[in-house]
Amino acid sequence: MGKTKHKGPIKLSKKPDPSLWVSKIPFGLGKIKPHHIRDTAKVAWENRDRLPYATRILTQGVCDGCALGVQGLKDQTLTGPHLCTTRLNVLRLNTMPAIKKEILHADIDELRNRSSTELRQLGRIPYPLIRKQGERKFRRISWDQALDTIATKIQSLQPKQFSFYTTSRGITNETYYVLGKVARFLGTNNIDNASRICHSPSKTALSRSLGVGASTCNYKDWIGTDVLIFWGSVAANNQPVSTKYMYAAKKKGTKIIVINPYHEPSMDQYWIPSIAESALFGTKIADDVYQVHIGGDIAFMHGLMKHWFEMEKEVPGSALDHGFISKHVNGLEKLQSTVNTYSWEQLEESSGLSRNRMIELATLLAHAKSAVFVWSMGLTQHRFGTDNVSQIANLALLRGFIGREFCGLMPIRGHSGVQGSGEMGADPFSLPGGNMNDDQRKRLEGIWKFDIPTWQGDIVGESLENACLPDGHERKLHLYYLSGGNFLETMPNPDFIQTCLENVELRVHQDIILNTSTLTDAKEAVLVLPARTRYEQRGGGTSTSTERMVYFSPEIKGPRIEEARTEWEIYIDLAKRVCPEKQEHIHFDNASAIRKEIAEAAPNYDGIQHLHKRRDLFQWGGAWLCEDGICPTPDGRGNLIAIEIPELRKPEGHFYVTTRRGKQFNSMVYSETDPFNDAKREDVLISEEDAVKYHIEDGEPIVVYNQHGLFAGRAKFAPMKSSNLEVHWPEGNVLIPKGVYEAYAGIPEYNTVVILEKAVSYYAQKDRKYAQKRIEELEIDSH
Repeated sequence: MGKTKHKGPIKLSKKPDPSLWVSKIPFGLGKIKPHHIRDTAKVAWENRDRLPYATRILTQGVCDGCALGVQGLKDQTLTGPHLCTTRLNVLRLNTMPAIKKEILHADIDELRNRSSTELRQLGRIPYPLIRKQGERKFRRISWDQALDTIATKIQSLQPKQFSFYTTSRGITNETYYVLGKVARFLGTNNIDNASRICHSPSKTALSRSLGVGASTCNYKDWIGTDVLIFWGSVAANNQPVSTKYMYAAKKKGTKIIVINPYHEPSMDQYWIPSIAESALFGTKIADDVYQVHIGGDIAFMHGLMKHWFEMEKEVPGSALDHGFISKHVNGLEKLQSTVNTYSWEQLEESSGLSRNRMIELATLLAHAKSAVFVWSMGLTQHRFGTDNVSQIANLALLRGFIGREFCGLMPIRGHSGVQGSGEMGADPFSLPGGNMNDDQRKRLEGIWKFDIPTWQGDIVGESLENACLPDGHERKLHLYYLSGGNFLETMPNPDFIQTCLENVELRVHQDIILNTSTLTDAKEAVLVLPARTRYEQRGGGTSTSTERMVYFSPEIKGPRIEEARTEWEIYIDLAKRVCPEKQEHIHFDNASAIRKEIAEAAPNYDGIQHLHKRRDLFQWGGAWLCEDGICPTPDGRGNLIAIEIPELRKPEGHFYVTTRRGKQFNSMVYSETDPFNDAKREDVLISEEDAVKYHIEDGEPIVVYNQHGLFAGRAKFAPMKSSNLEVHWPEGNVLIPKGVYEAYAGIPEYNTVVILEKAVSYYAQKDRKYAQKRIEELEIDSH
């Protein structure tokens, strides 16, 4: 991929810069902000019973939270210690003792009365459990009984009638790889993972634009680039350690631009606890914020390119890098033709930004010698997510911001296991080392020594929906094997999801804790299998960071849940029981043997076989993918993709709505109040302009609804883009339509159109079918 190697961590300047200070008042006293010292003390108290073990996890293990790749307390970007509240918040999951038996075996309704947070705090799953249809309590069973039950069920089904799924938190490359192999060994392509629900459009778009499916650059490239743009990403909240990189970039003179419907306070100013200057006085992060409409990013990017083409008419070479384009890029004429079909008025209406604002950013980028574009789920979780990301790639290719220092495209990953999951083949569209084409399949069959099914596997949403198919249908889901995850709190339309889960005959939950999905009924039985954490995994494991660093995380000495088992070992044991006559094709002696096979199966991962001990790591692909502009596409060139503006029709008086994260890790909520804006979980973020227009007071009870569901909350005035709302995820998932998937990558849509009413008005008129009439209006006009 690239010749240049990552140069390792760089030193952070310790010279104070008062121009970056938020306030001269120490520690941001009186401001709404996180209280890092208090939060750290709270975590220490929670782990007081196993503090030495907790300390070893933090100092020896690779972070099982976000994908920045912190190894122990260090990373490869900056020297010095790195520790964040996200990692501290999930620490207790690794140190908790087992759930008390009297609670675990209580009546199922006693468990169902607990929230996800309360269930998480009960402790670890101690041993295999079963609850058959009609039974009121979980019963303890042996591992042999549990796995034989699953194996017998699989043997009775056709391969299209069972599915596998795995989450991203703490899952290692070894586990992903073995699960992907086991699924194909058992004859099914119905395998999916949490990463694909979040970032599959990134992989799909980058593959078609550049021939790669990962970040083309490093975090180190943030520090010294001319312009660093965060597009639909709240890295300060979701990847807090990254604020150190932003701080270092600011000190180097980098301009940081944020593009988001909500002017996120955490991306505006932040108190970085591991930097004395920032901990005392805070750091101004964003130099400018462009507030687009939800779904308006494609139009906004068309506006940037439209101005570049206008600049080129007046002065050739003033906006585009013609040398780079002529050598390394296809599709300029078609892209320019598509961009020019849209008027400025159309672009303004769709994006929500004025022509002058679009020209402003276009001019900044035209004059920049380097730029890094970072994005997350604000761009990907749309029905046009792949096109969103391809537009970003278009911008980079037109300016030559690819394959060199301080430049690149970075889909910043939210979980430690996200990058590796797709690269290990744990999804229905890929195999280790590539996609599901014939050549790739034949290559893997030569390594694995068994046939790989050729039919297209189901994505997670389809698998769930297939549980509701009529009996006898060839794709009706009879068995769902879930490694982590909680679909009731991650998928759109939770009521429908519950119906799907309850329609599965045998549901298996392999996890470290209980969650609300675990407690739903099944037609035959629910099985619960206790898994080990990554720090308990026999032989250690590896994970891949956003910047393609593959880190070894060792097994760490400490207390164990006696019957919990390493996840990849569970999969192999099950596969051998289903197909005992072919078990030699699915056997691994240890984790080292898995890494050796990964290096062969996924050529980019050649080097993983040498990772055995703490601090071992390597970066696949070199420092920059597409180095010197040469892409791993058939002709070695990048492809500009002509994108049409999506139709975003919204009746007058209606709102676009999207979901956001508060103080949480995925669906695990750690506080009912967001420390950055003081919003409660039931708050609906609304602009003061819209609130005044509809005579809504700050804090007033309101109802947000559409044909999919209803959310009752309170108005929270916030710097939101007018005509747009934000609700917390997963609480707001009741509003999101089911069965709407992105065309290329199959990601669920997490945005929709809603009606907002004062609660008093809504409930007063409800008996007159007022709400139903307004919903009919929305159904007719918004499609």
